Amino acid sequence: MKKIISFMHISLDGFVAGPNGEMDWITVDEEIFDHVGKRISAGDTSLYGRVTYDMMENYWPTAADKPSASKHDIEHSKWYSKVHKIVLSKTMKGADLPAGTNTRIISDNLSERIHELKQSHIGGSEEILLFGSPTATHSLIQLNLIDGYWLFVNPIILGRGIPLFEGIKDKTKLKLLTTQQFACGVTELNYTVGK
Repeated sequence: MKKIISFMHISLDGFVAGPNGEMDWITVDEEIFDHVGKRISAGDTSLYGRVTYDMMENYWPTAADKPSASKHDIEHSKWYSKVHKIVLSKTMKGADLPAGTNTRIISDNLSERIHELKQSHIGGSEEILLFGSPTATHSLIQLNLIDGYWLFVNPIILGRGIPLFEGIKDKTKLKLLTTQQFACGVTELNYTVGK
């Protein structure tokens, strides 16, 4: 069965964005891009909330074509064009999707649809990476549908903003699988849920 892994940048005090969705505090560099690129290159299915999907769709399809495209832009753009994309949205319709984007929408019966997705043969990898998408993440957390957290802890305290863990009613045990410290001060924490 496939596992849903939440991929997030997070502040030391647990926020994934500022109060108005700001992400200008996130630290990334070539070392992090290379590290993330290796892991996601084995994946073939990504999951987004509508807002994050819109941001991704507005940038990645043509990122590699820009004269100033970085190595990361080129590699991630190629991956993004091939990956199966699932969007959690109550407002988007299939007609809203550009042709040939390899994208499908889940708009209702979230628990049932995600269980079907986990058991499906879509793609061949064992992980479905949930990129960013705090609202979608909160919905999946409340339904106990997230199997792991791949967190990049940034060396900053925001004080306020959009928390990663919201609406949790019960304790959730995590097992730390790996950690990595990056030269820029970010620390990766890779957890599995309930093991």
